[in-house]
Amino acid sequence: MLIDTHVHLNADQYDDDLQEVIDRALEEGIDRMFVVGFDTKTIERTMKLIDQYDFIYGIIGWHPVDAIDCTNERLEWIEKLSAHPKIIGIGEMGLDYHWDKSPKDVQKEVFRKQIALAKRVQLPIIIHNREATQDCVDILREEDASEVGGIMHSFSGSPEIADEILKMNFYVSLGGPVTFKNAKQPKEVAKHVPIDRLLVETDAPFLSPHPYRGKRNEPARVKLVAEEIAELRGMTYEEVCKVTTENAERLFKI
Repeated sequence: MLIDTHVHLNADQYDDDLQEVIDRALEEGIDRMFVVGFDTKTIERTMKLIDQYDFIYGIIGWHPVDAIDCTNERLEWIEKLSAHPKIIGIGEMGLDYHWDKSPKDVQKEVFRKQIALAKRVQLPIIIHNREATQDCVDILREEDASEVGGIMHSFSGSPEIADEILKMNFYVSLGGPVTFKNAKQPKEVAKHVPIDRLLVETDAPFLSPHPYRGKRNEPARVKLVAEEIAELRGMTYEEVCKVTTENAERLFKI
């Protein structure tokens, strides 16, 4: 029993073999998958998937890279869709300073608006952060995001940043990079964060774990992430599965 807490089964990369990808995940014991929609197309696909599969839940929001395209009407649409009983979180939202499609001030404004939205509907938030750690932390603190809490998804920060996040009622989620041989910091975080605040994910089709690095990722491979965390912490795979599943159920109230 294991949950992939962040996967993009709504991505074009699965257009030709989605059912086979899902079947492989189920065969590996991945019994629930949280599909994240982050723009109009992927949100629409998320809504279809959660109605089609009992074991798929949805998280919807607006990605910071595309913040410049996020109108108030789109946010109202997301808020309306969030009433669906299988929408369990708002995101992924946050800041991305690696790409320059959306100006930083626009990203920050959309980030703040989505935190406010999440507080209105009382759902946890999923944070995307790329090269913007301190600004992300500052906005979460200023907007009192601890009221709903959430996840720092695909966490790549230091143990010290993880501690700041934990104080704000957030969980730390680790994906494929924790399995990379040269990934010193993710491995430190995997050992540092209290086990009751850790989650696992794939972010598939991205960030495939070793030995599949550079290839299309899929939710079955979240097992490799859990196995790596178990080895790093001196736990059994079954223990990591049990605790991270309980963590996800507690956060998302499922």
